Amino acid sequence: MKRYIVYIAALFFVSAAIIGCGRVEDKKSAEAAAGKNIVETGYLEAVNSKSFVMPRLGQWSNLKIIGLVEHGSIVNEGDSVIQLDPTDILKHISDKETTLESQEAALEKLKISKANTRSSQESNRKTQLASFEQKKMEYEASRFESDKTKRIRELEFQQAEINLQKEMRKIELNRIVEDIDLKRQEWQIERTKKEIEDTKKLLDQLTIRTPIPGVFQVMYNWRGGGLVKVGDQIYSGNRIAVVPDLRWMKVKTQINEIDFLKIHVGQKVAVRLDAMHDVVFDGEISYIGKLCHQKWGSDLKQMVFDVEVKLLVSDERLRPGMTVSCEFL
Repeated sequence: MKRYIVYIAALFFVSAAIIGCGRVEDKKSAEAAAGKNIVETGYLEAVNSKSFVMPRLGQWSNLKIIGLVEHGSIVNEGDSVIQLDPTDILKHISDKETTLESQEAALEKLKISKANTRSSQESNRKTQLASFEQKKMEYEASRFESDKTKRIRELEFQQAEINLQKEMRKIELNRIVEDIDLKRQEWQIERTKKEIEDTKKLLDQLTIRTPIPGVFQVMYNWRGGGLVKVGDQIYSGNRIAVVPDLRWMKVKTQINEIDFLKIHVGQKVAVRLDAMHDVVFDGEISYIGKLCHQKWGSDLKQMVFDVEVKLLVSDERLRPGMTVSCEFL
């Protein structure tokens, strides 16, 4: 009987020990599982997207939109998505072409005026040269006359020589001034031509094309209210639309500061759409923020790090803005 009681007691203690160990192991497994699988929420964003802002074209800082692809339309690479009004630029080109015609006419008029001046000065030069030669001969012939007459002829000769030099100097200075006037007028013409040429090049920029395929999304116009539409005048630097490339997506999410050291770039992530929770998309961490900040919209002081997860598959069901959950494996 004693032997039987000892056997029963020993069996009881062994069973209790086994059950206790099992519970400890289950608790450790649960804790390990909880520490390994971190789940965070986020939303999808295109890896590559193109924003279209109102360009500043020369002196034009705001232009009217006269053509716009419908919001939500699928566009292909090279498609025209935005057309800006060329009226002001065409008017400027027309005004400058009129100015150019006036400048070219003024140049021809200046050339004729300068030619007449040169002809007149050349005539004066010949007259002064003839007078100089005559006074020179009279002075040379006066050597047989009285000293008084000789002195008069000498002074007349000197005066003729001075007049000739003055005329030659006047011709030289006139040529310098003429070259300056002509070059200035020609420079003005070239500047106007260059301005017309540069302005005409702006016309090509009025048709905005998308460099990538995707879905065309029109931005909100804060000045007018509602989405940007045909007829709006948008200031340069303001966004008109954006085209995200739908082929490749990434997840914008956050990780709690407590779990920050448990993840690393390249770590595998299981991504599930809230709309299709049973479907799993493979991803990996492509970026971990260096700065910690308070979680936006959190009432508590919850500090997080920004994380980006690159999806390793391309799927047409994935769209920017869709909410997802990320399980960090």
